[in-house]
Amino acid sequence: MGLPRLKNEFRYFSRSRLLFSLVFDIPHPDLSLHFQAVFFGSDQFRSNSLISSSGPFSVSAPKFPIFGQTIELVSPRHCKGSRPLSASSSKDLPISIKLRGLNSAENARVRNPGPERTRSIAFWKMAWEIVGWLKMGENDLEMKLNGINVSLTNALITLILQLLNSEKISALRFYNWIKNSKPALGRNYDVCSLIVDNCGRLNYYETMTCTLNEFNEKGIRLTQNAFRFIPELASDGDSLKNYVSEVVMILNGVGGMCRSSGVGSLIQMFSSLGSFKIAKFVMEITEVNTTYYNIMIKETCRRCDIESSIALIDEMRQLGCKPNVTTHNLFLGNLCKSSERSEDFLKQIKGMDCSPNELTFDIIISHLCKVGQFDFAIELLDNMMLRGLKPRLTTHAVFVKGYFKLRKYEEAHKYVVDATLKHSYSSNVVYSLLGDLYLKHNDFIGAQTIISEMIEKDLRPSIRLYTTLLKGLQRTGRDEEARNLEKRFS
Repeated sequence: MGLPRLKNEFRYFSRSRLLFSLVFDIPHPDLSLHFQAVFFGSDQFRSNSLISSSGPFSVSAPKFPIFGQTIELVSPRHCKGSRPLSASSSKDLPISIKLRGLNSAENARVRNPGPERTRSIAFWKMAWEIVGWLKMGENDLEMKLNGINVSLTNALITLILQLLNSEKISALRFYNWIKNSKPALGRNYDVCSLIVDNCGRLNYYETMTCTLNEFNEKGIRLTQNAFRFIPELASDGDSLKNYVSEVVMILNGVGGMCRSSGVGSLIQMFSSLGSFKIAKFVMEITEVNTTYYNIMIKETCRRCDIESSIALIDEMRQLGCKPNVTTHNLFLGNLCKSSERSEDFLKQIKGMDCSPNELTFDIIISHLCKVGQFDFAIELLDNMMLRGLKPRLTTHAVFVKGYFKLRKYEEAHKYVVDATLKHSYSSNVVYSLLGDLYLKHNDFIGAQTIISEMIEKDLRPSIRLYTTLLKGLQRTGRDEEARNLEKRFS
């Protein structure tokens, strides 16, 4: 199947009739006869409703871009992000197809309106109805939008913009209305980025430039959603570079916040799609710096690809980019996924181009506690304090949770007591954490002991710990103990 035909086949899966029937198992809602005629009436739609599984591509279920991610419509009740293409499965695909696979980490970062909203018939119906108005260019569009009795939330506006972009319908009029009626949403980073994406899909580059200048004045940062049109529209590697070059030229022209965030988002998008070659091309035509390399290293760490992380760090040094503490922390996080040897971590700390910070030790200590190497973790904690660094609250928490998980209750209590003496800023938090752990195991006596000890030391237990214990005592018929607890706490 040729690439142009494949694009058309995928495009027709975004039609709302098929979307509604698959997600809700119901017919498409009647929006307006004209709207349905525009979107569903063509013979081309009816003939291209399904993708053949013959040939090099096999499609088991349609995929649809929603909220910056690809949702695979497998069943009416389960809509999840598409799984990323593996290295082996994507080798033979054209670059424009490989670039469309969204990774799971990115999907997790995308703001999701919640499954109860995405399954709401009224939610989808309203979105498609507004898209229909914009498609037909209604003269009284603004009046209709003002008369909507449904709250236009960020989730709904984002969905509408995604649908407009998918159908290549101008969203500028809709955005102008948002700016006037919903000023806060008009400054939302995701919403603004989708407007840039809309301009790109419609080849409105002059409008894109004016819009970016406006965003600069408002201090708006661009996200990856601003440039989804590039891999969608590019047909091969050369056209991909042409699109990137044109966008970078616009970003260089507008400068400011949009330029800095835009270039970073371009590198982040191509890295997340696995196209590090294009990500490096973005740096070639802009600038090579540590921040941009860190974006790529973060993605290799997400993929647990230590060799690629090392290669990028070596490449940085060769180009005169000195790795910073963020670079090393990213690599350490990757190393923790594949190594448990203490010498590996010590070697990494000693070989750092800069001084480690609190997060550096937190990453290693957290991993060591999870694998049960508490002695070495304590040694690193002491080393950290000798450097004048204060342990983070998460560092204390991982010790307490680690001991408790191994049922070393005395060690957990001893650590809490010692932490209170050495680091008074953490006293309430670590004590309350230990009490919460006892409650999770329905050990009311242990939790009461912790609260009593805290009160004796003039520490105040967290409200959550107190109320959970109080309700637990009342629920189990220990009314006298509950009254004593209330009295002591007050």
